[in-house]
Amino acid sequence: MAVPTDELFLRQALELAARGVGLASPNPMVGALVVDERGRIVGRGTHLYEGRKHAEILALEEAGPLARGNTLYLNLEPCSHTGRTGPCADAVIAAGVGRVVCSMQDPNPQVAGKGFQKLREAGIEVEVGGLEAEARRLNESFAQYIRTGLPFVTLKSALSLDGKIAAAATVAKQGGEKGSTTYITGEASRRRVHEMRHASDAILVGVNTILADDPLLTDRSGRERRRRLLRVVLDSRLRLPVDSRLVTSCQSDVAVFCTEADDGKRSQLEERGVRVIPVGAEPENGRPDLRHVLQQLAADQRTSVLVEGGAAVNWSWLRSGLVNKLVLFFAPVIFGPAGGVSWLEGQCGAEREIALRASGIKIEQFDEDFSVEAYLQDAYQ
Repeated sequence: MAVPTDELFLRQALELAARGVGLASPNPMVGALVVDERGRIVGRGTHLYEGRKHAEILALEEAGPLARGNTLYLNLEPCSHTGRTGPCADAVIAAGVGRVVCSMQDPNPQVAGKGFQKLREAGIEVEVGGLEAEARRLNESFAQYIRTGLPFVTLKSALSLDGKIAAAATVAKQGGEKGSTTYITGEASRRRVHEMRHASDAILVGVNTILADDPLLTDRSGRERRRRLLRVVLDSRLRLPVDSRLVTSCQSDVAVFCTEADDGKRSQLEERGVRVIPVGAEPENGRPDLRHVLQQLAADQRTSVLVEGGAAVNWSWLRSGLVNKLVLFFAPVIFGPAGGVSWLEGQCGAEREIALRASGIKIEQFDEDFSVEAYLQDAYQ
């Protein structure tokens, strides 16, 4: 029987898990608490990839003998298989824990309920499902990666109220970097975008964005991350300038996907640390095949990709059916029929004429701006 404090401790476990943003990938983010019969926290743990030990192991080690007969709270099912570490379910049993309260089952097919089964067979009381929606959201990138072998794709765009993305001369520039276009949204929205970059393993744009804006595409959240944000460019004919800020700032963190690779240009980029990766072409437009791109990123253990493209790139991704989440930031600006550029551009074949349907709508305000978040594909199904 669940007790009133279960939600309180599960929320704290989720907060511990969230400390793994940028530090746990490609593993899931997990937080754990051991709580005694008087409601005192006697053990805590957060999983970090470099630390190897899973959250429940850290919490059990801190609790020591106080774990026996008491309750373990965590946001994700203890693993039941041997990977980089031994099975956590076995360690929970060995510690003598009396009760486990967990938000959700592990989406990893190697676990998927087997950890809970082990615990129950050992006589441990198991409660599952508290704060499940929050727990699923926290590890949606891991779920997509472990279930499909592809990264979780978020498409982000900043728009005027009438759906335009291009900066216009009538909009006052809000202090951008060298080479940047006029910002449509305000500082609060842009801070949120950098939090999104921090939570992503890769950021992706088309080469036209580089040619037009010369962006850095960096994570400026100021928070620690295990690996550099991989900066990815779709560039069919390898037009990326070697003197662009992206290339000159490269520290083995830039990858370019092309369909035609001029040997001279490829050598120039590779000498500067850029990875040039030829992939198959989309039959309709000759651009890099997006599924091939995702497969290559997954092979590099990149579990999440943030797409910040222009109109053509946005539509290519939406049309591909590979986008999991859409995040649109709207500013209180209207360009009108003659101003700005629509956020989508391209052709739609007859087989794609059915409108894309979104679900799980979430709206959030950022000063005068607001964002609309919606899911196009569920990482858990």
